[in-house]
Amino acid sequence: MALTWNQISAITQTKIIPKMQDNVFRQIPLFNRLKKKEKLLDGGTKVLVPLEYAQNTSGGWYAGAETLNNDDVEVITAAEFDWKQHYQSIVVKRDDELKNSGDSQILNFVKSKVKNAERSMRDRFGTGVWNNGSDAKAVLGIRSWLSTTNTYGGISQSTYSWWQPATVDSTSTALSFLVLQTIHGLCTIDSDKPTVSLTTQTLYDKYYLMLQPQQRFMDSETAKAGFQSLMFNGHPVIVDSKTPTGHWVMLNEDYLDFNSHKEENFRSEPFAKPVNQNAKVSHIYWMGAFTNSNVRMHGAATALTN
Repeated sequence: MALTWNQISAITQTKIIPKMQDNVFRQIPLFNRLKKKEKLLDGGTKVLVPLEYAQNTSGGWYAGAETLNNDDVEVITAAEFDWKQHYQSIVVKRDDELKNSGDSQILNFVKSKVKNAERSMRDRFGTGVWNNGSDAKAVLGIRSWLSTTNTYGGISQSTYSWWQPATVDSTSTALSFLVLQTIHGLCTIDSDKPTVSLTTQTLYDKYYLMLQPQQRFMDSETAKAGFQSLMFNGHPVIVDSKTPTGHWVMLNEDYLDFNSHKEENFRSEPFAKPVNQNAKVSHIYWMGAFTNSNVRMHGAATALTN
């Protein structure tokens, strides 16, 4: 007896879609790393990220019975991020269904459609990593806060300097160790320092040639994920194909989070027939946000040449 579409939907939802989520993010360098500490949220009108923006001055050295300062100093606020929603359709037209009749054929065909959907989602999420806010429906990416004048998370960078990156050098400059060390130094406070660099293939290749005399080693942990990387000051340098031309970005991942709604984290719907199409359609849904809790700890050069 031939498989029903209810059975095909069940197989797709239990066997195929779970692998799809891993595959989508595995090939996006930054999200692949952040998924390891993914936050699953259960609701709220917005995604709230607590921020410590000042030191608590109600404390200090004292002597004997001296009066202590018990002022309630405001040191914490919150950045607010809108939920972002993404969907992907998987469409099986009736003529393709007939051409692929038979259980194994139709299942293989559905798998190929899911694989195509996977590549499409990966491309959109990969672009979202760098979204500067111009795509209002997509997640806010790195370029939305690599600024001194944007409003990010509901907080004006023009008004609050503590909500600006350590540096965004837009001067056309040749890639050099000095340039990279300057960015790294500005992004470092004591032991708090960048954990990854993202750049273009062109700049990565130039950096590779610069390192040849030193014979630096690659990062084994990043290599396990399938990405080739070199090292700079103890952190991996990774090529991201979506990186804008001339960009070298240093990030501290301790302050970056990939947030997903636990009820809409690659939720898939069974295949169903639309009333106005001779086809079966399934949808995959995601809702969440890409957030940054300390813009000060990141920096970039945006006009490097090789």
